[in-house]
Amino acid sequence: MTRNGLTDRYLEDAARRGLGPGALPDAADRSFDLAMTTFGGRCLSRPVFLEREERARLEQDLDIVQGALTALPGRLFGGDLGAFARAAGLNDAQVTAVLRGQEQPPTSLGRADLYSDGTGFRLMEVNMGTTLGGLDNAMLNRAFLDHRAFADFAEENALSYVDTMKELADTMFAECKLPSGQRPLMAAADWPASFPTLAARLRYSSEQLARFGIDAVPCHVGQLRVHSGRVWLEDRPVDVVYRLFMIEDLLDPQGPALVDPLLRAAERGEVAMFAPMHAELFGSKSALAMVSDEQHRHLYTAAELSSLDRILPWTRMLRPGPVTVDGERVELAEYALARREELVLKPTLLHGGTGVVPGWQVDADDWGRRLTAAMGGEFVLQQRIRPQNELFPADGGAEPYILTWGAFHATHGYAGMLIRGLADTGASVVNMATGATGTCCFHETSDGSAD
Repeated sequence: MTRNGLTDRYLEDAARRGLGPGALPDAADRSFDLAMTTFGGRCLSRPVFLEREERARLEQDLDIVQGALTALPGRLFGGDLGAFARAAGLNDAQVTAVLRGQEQPPTSLGRADLYSDGTGFRLMEVNMGTTLGGLDNAMLNRAFLDHRAFADFAEENALSYVDTMKELADTMFAECKLPSGQRPLMAAADWPASFPTLAARLRYSSEQLARFGIDAVPCHVGQLRVHSGRVWLEDRPVDVVYRLFMIEDLLDPQGPALVDPLLRAAERGEVAMFAPMHAELFGSKSALAMVSDEQHRHLYTAAELSSLDRILPWTRMLRPGPVTVDGERVELAEYALARREELVLKPTLLHGGTGVVPGWQVDADDWGRRLTAAMGGEFVLQQRIRPQNELFPADGGAEPYILTWGAFHATHGYAGMLIRGLADTGASVVNMATGATGTCCFHETSDGSAD
């Protein structure tokens, strides 16, 4: 079963033109080094497609979700960011770190990970800040357009794409208040433990920012020094620390000592921090649970509730006591035990699918033990989303895949898409760590003509 008319037209057109399953991946291989990108050396046999109405609806819904998330400290905690951070599950060192940058707005840069259930998109999680994967996805769009048959299809159907790297650059310049006409030095600062593994890919992706007027140099936080009123990478003064290290890295015993000098320098205006530490707070699953909680519905307008109800599945912190489900009050523990196959248990702050337990993939006894161990801790329960298959050309015929749609958001709104897909084997987490293969997205333009 396919998503929309564009997908149906593509599959028919590809068959008519003899556009086999290897044609577009081969075009990507000729265009750039797939192994050095998000795609890890391989990609799916076609892109995915958004019709103009569904793109507009998705952008509107994600704007409202992002606005609801970033408004949480003001709406629920009297503007106290520290109270919000503690409610989201951060420890004292993490709270101290996020408060260092609280005068800076969190950022408009983020990625929403979604499933399509056949009626529309449903949100699994929001990732906010600069610790995002997949920002290089438009390299694949450009490579696919180098294939004449696909380029013809794109032109005939008024298809275009958004370059996420450009949106990233525009957002950084705007939020860091960088002067135009100058080429800033951006230190892409990873964590020392992960940097050796990621260094080559970081160098490759950093090179992609050169065409947007940014001198990006990958490093780890231990290589940055603060002195003489600046932050330095070797003998070069840094204009922007592009933060690849995460809140969870502060759980490392050495974490606060490594990070605090940089945060203090940013507070003093000696360097720009993109994005501030508290940006990740708004992407925590506990924040989604706060937005989803029925006791907060009076805080939202009818238009906001329409979007939230459409895109956000029922999500609650795992706490003993009553909750509302479909208008009825039930005890959370009893409900969770009874509805195991319709629920997912997720840690609030971890990423990449770490610690996620789909209820339908464990037996009742194991589920009960996991709920008991997690109750009152930093976990949420979320309603199961049943994703619709998408068909992809394959040797011997079309093959169904389950997709995670990663929709980027930046200062101009919708900022492109990273797609991750697994052959439909009942997998519960679809990301690169679980063996997914990636692709890109093309959308119909608003006026029906290619931009």
